[in-house]
Amino acid sequence: MKTQITEMFGIEHPIIQGGMHFVGLAEMAAAVSNAGGLGIITGLTQPTPDDLAKEIARCKEMTDKPIGVNLTFLPGFASPDYPGYIKAIVEGGVKIVETAGRSPESYMPELKAHGIKVIHKCTSVRHSLKAEKIGCDAVSVDGFECGGHPGEDDIPNMILLPRAAEELSIPFVASGGIGNSQQLVAALALGADGINMGTRFIATVEAPVHQNVKEAIVAASELDTRLIMRSLRNTERVLNNPAVEQIMAVEKEKGADLEISDIAEQVGGVYPKIMQEGTMDAGAWSCGMVAGLIHDIPTCQELIDRIMTEAEASIKGRLAAFA
Repeated sequence: MKTQITEMFGIEHPIIQGGMHFVGLAEMAAAVSNAGGLGIITGLTQPTPDDLAKEIARCKEMTDKPIGVNLTFLPGFASPDYPGYIKAIVEGGVKIVETAGRSPESYMPELKAHGIKVIHKCTSVRHSLKAEKIGCDAVSVDGFECGGHPGEDDIPNMILLPRAAEELSIPFVASGGIGNSQQLVAALALGADGINMGTRFIATVEAPVHQNVKEAIVAASELDTRLIMRSLRNTERVLNNPAVEQIMAVEKEKGADLEISDIAEQVGGVYPKIMQEGTMDAGAWSCGMVAGLIHDIPTCQELIDRIMTEAEASIKGRLAAFA
């Protein structure tokens, strides 16, 4: 299947594995890219630019297909060494960067000077238009269903995607709550040129996370995520567990007086414990509503092949019958 996204990134299938903290390691990215999608290494999971350089090199030993690196631009006083991470990306020969969080505008000249394609993750049409204006090559339009940070507008993909299609000139992919062939076909119909999957790729054989995490996603339904940190305007969709229930109780008690320090123990530094050790109640961790559509733990090749085979059959069969 050829779309503007497959042509732009030099990939076989219009499926991108989004950046995920302590998930987007070399093994994950290589498996997705080898299966014909676009695998993404999560830059800030690596403690230093030198660590990222080593991770890129490690990934390139596992695949000769295109890969990308996610750079999330975080608010805060202690900023990561973004110039150092970009240097590692450039010197590692990576030609695709997925940006997220704050605007990447100040780093665009450096990225573009080295021929790097930039796809920025946005949760609104207005932010997507800003990404287009500053020179991003594509946008990942992230609906309210997503795991992680859905923004503060609460617009689901059935509205957000066709609105993006009305406004944008650059290609975009559908992100947030995406995990199967029906959703790929729907995304294409709504104007997208592909899909970005996060939670669905965690529940794969190659995902470098503890088996407990994969099984928790398979066991979950679409009713099992919660939104936390709304009063801080840093909303995050996470899988419910006792730690999340604690957070929600504190949020209810504190109301508008909530400060991040009140819940720091449940949200700060918990990913290694969860993703690597499998201590599922250690804190809050991002998970999309798509968990309700995830029923198995296939290899990345099996997953991508299934999605593409079923999508093409749906387009040629069920949809063609309506024409």
